[in-house]
Amino acid sequence: MKISSTSSNNPLGGVAGGVRTDSGGNAHPAQQAAAGKSSVDLSAAARHLAASQDGSGDIQAQKVQQIRDALASGELQIDPGRIADGLLASVRDLLK
Repeated sequence: MKISSTSSNNPLGGVAGGVRTDSGGNAHPAQQAAAGKSSVDLSAAARHLAASQDGSGDIQAQKVQQIRDALASGELQIDPGRIADGLLASVRDLLK
């Protein structure tokens, strides 16, 4: 099957199925091998970063408990107007 270069049906512009082809329509051998893979090889640094981001450091349980205790005892007062003002200021900043 011949594909003409004037065809606008291929939005990838010379890339067929994510693999660039040569003028004869054949994919380069290295690209053929890469296109057939179903796994990704990560570097040692990438594996280390993935392992260090397990989510355990995202929530400080002790701090959460302190806030809960302060709310329960009445020490911490919530001002809904101040929260609303802060949200509106954030939205204004994002829209600029």
